[in-house]
Amino acid sequence: MNRIKFRLAPLGNRQFMLQCVFMALFALMGFEGNSQTKGRMAKNAPVFSNFVYEGKDEVYKNYPLNEGEFYNPILQGAYPDPAITRKGGDYYMVHSSFAMFPGVPIFHSRDLVNWTQIGHVLDCTSQLNVHDTGISAGVYAPDIEYNPNNDTFYMITTAFAGGLGNIVVKTKDPSKGWSEPNKLQFNGIDPSLFFDDNGKAYVVHNDAPDKGKELYEGHRVIKIWEYDLEKDQVVAGTDKIIVDGGVDIGKKPIWIEAPHIYKKDGRYFLMCAEGGTGGNHSEVVFVSDDPRGPYTPAPNNPILSQRHLNPNRQNKVDWAGHADLVEGPDGKHYGVFLAIRPNEKGRVNIGRETFILPVDWSGEFPVFVNGLVPLEPKLKTPAGVKNKTGEEGYFPNGNFTFTDNFTSDKLDHRWIGLRGPREAFVSSTKKGLKINPFPVNIKEIKPTSTLFHRQQHNSFSYTTTLDYRPASEKDLAGIVALQSESFNYVFGVTKKDKDYYVVLQRTEKGQSKVIASRKIDARKPIRLQVKADEDDYQFSYSTNGTDFVNLGGTVSGDILSTNVAGGFTGTLLGLYATSANDAYPQ
Repeated sequence: MNRIKFRLAPLGNRQFMLQCVFMALFALMGFEGNSQTKGRMAKNAPVFSNFVYEGKDEVYKNYPLNEGEFYNPILQGAYPDPAITRKGGDYYMVHSSFAMFPGVPIFHSRDLVNWTQIGHVLDCTSQLNVHDTGISAGVYAPDIEYNPNNDTFYMITTAFAGGLGNIVVKTKDPSKGWSEPNKLQFNGIDPSLFFDDNGKAYVVHNDAPDKGKELYEGHRVIKIWEYDLEKDQVVAGTDKIIVDGGVDIGKKPIWIEAPHIYKKDGRYFLMCAEGGTGGNHSEVVFVSDDPRGPYTPAPNNPILSQRHLNPNRQNKVDWAGHADLVEGPDGKHYGVFLAIRPNEKGRVNIGRETFILPVDWSGEFPVFVNGLVPLEPKLKTPAGVKNKTGEEGYFPNGNFTFTDNFTSDKLDHRWIGLRGPREAFVSSTKKGLKINPFPVNIKEIKPTSTLFHRQQHNSFSYTTTLDYRPASEKDLAGIVALQSESFNYVFGVTKKDKDYYVVLQRTEKGQSKVIASRKIDARKPIRLQVKADEDDYQFSYSTNGTDFVNLGGTVSGDILSTNVAGGFTGTLLGLYATSANDAYPQ
C-alpha cells in the first residue's frame, strides 16, 4: 500500500484535534505515515479482556487514611519531573514521558488533592516523533505556564527525538488540544518560561558551561534568555549565565537543572534541582532584584532533600527534587516534586513519582515543610478540601484496583503506547480489545504493538484474559514487564509445530533466555497474570479463569529497576502482541 504523507500547518485547538482524529482513523484503516509501523489487522489478532490491576503495598495497609488526609505521592508510578501552573481556581500539571506515546501527560485539579487526567499535550505524531527513540530518550522535563498577559498556556520542553530539541506549544484551553511545536533556537535541557507582570517574558534552562570553562564532570550552568511572545522564540544575543555550577561551585555541585523563576514582593526567586536525579538529588533557591540576575543563593540550601537521612529508614522515600511551586486554594504555597519509593532491596521498579508538600514562604525564602526529614506517607488536606481520589473520575492513589474490559469508546488515558500511537494497532470488539501484532519485537527500538499501564506499587497483581491462537512460532501475545528494550520479561502464548505453549522469557542487557515453557490447550481463552511482592515477581496462567499455575517459579525484579537497567523510566506493564517472536518453547 502506498505511503500517505500529511503536511500539517499550525491550527486552532478545535481544528488541531480534528486533524489528530483524522490521522488516527487513517492508522486504523491500515495506511502508513510518519514512519510509524502500521498494517492490516491480522486474521488471528489476539483479543484482551477483563483486565485488573490491583495495588497491595503494605504502607497503605499500615497507614489508613483518616478524615482530612491524603496520600503522598499524589501520582503513583512513572510520572516524573512535575511542573504546575494555575489559572484562577484551576491547576494544571505535566510530566516527562520520554519515548512513551502520546507524550506529556497532563492533569487538572481545583484543590491540589483530587486530580483528573485530561489527556496528553503531545498526542499527534506531527507534534512528537519518537518512533526510533530509546525508551529513556524523547521528552524530558516539561514546564507548563499560564501567561495572564495574553490568557495563554504554554508547555515548553526538550525532545530528544525527531530533530526537535527544545520546543514550545501553546493553547487557550489545555483540555482542547495544543498547537504544533515551535522549535526554539538554543541548546541545553529543562527549559521553563517566566512571564513578568510588566509583560516581558523569559526562558531559563540548563546548559553546558562556555566552551573551555568546564571545570569537572557534571558541571552545568543555568542560562536566561529574553523571549519574544509574538515570534515564540528566544531573542538572539540575550542569553546570560545566571548560575554557574550551583550554590557553591567550590564544592563542585553537579547537574544544576530544572530552573523556575517566581516573583514575590517585587523580587525574583530562582529555584533549581541540584545533585543529579539520583541519591544526591535536592532543591535549591536563589534571589535577585532583576530576572536577569545576579542571583544570590539562600543561606539555608537545600530547601528539599532526603539525601542525608538514615538509609535504613522505614517507608523510605528518596531522590527528592525537581520541584515547582504554586499558590494553593488556601492562599498558602505548595511544591510538587519527584521522588522514589524503592522496594525492600532498594531497587527502583516503580520509577520516579510525583509528590507534594506545603511550602512555608513566611520568610525571605521558600522552605518545603518537613522536606529535610523522612517524608511521611500521609498529609493533611488544605483547609476545606475533601479527599475524593479514586471517586468521581479522580485519579486513585493508595492501594486501588483499576479494571478495564475495553468497552468504552475511548481508551483510558492511563493506557499508553511506546514510540507510536495506540490507534495504529488497537481496535475495540464485542469480545474485548484486539491488538494487531506488528512484525516488531519488544527489544527493538521501533513502535511496538503493546498497550502499557505503569507499575504503581511495589506489590501488585496485573491480570488479563487472552483469546488467541498463534499461527506459528513467530507469533506471540501476552504480558510484558518492561524497564527498557534491553531489560524486560515476556510472558505469553506462542506455537511450536502443532502445539500451543505458554512461555516466559527474561532479557538482561539485550540477551534473552527462556526461563520456562509449558504446553497448553489454547482452544479456550487463557488468563495471564504477573504479580510482585516487593522484588519477587511471579508469572502465572489459568485455563479455567480461577486456578493459577505458576510458570518459572519466583523471579527477581532486578532487571525491572533503574538501578540495574539505568535510564529514567519506571516499569511498564504491557498487553503485548508480535509477529517477530523469539521466545521459543523449550
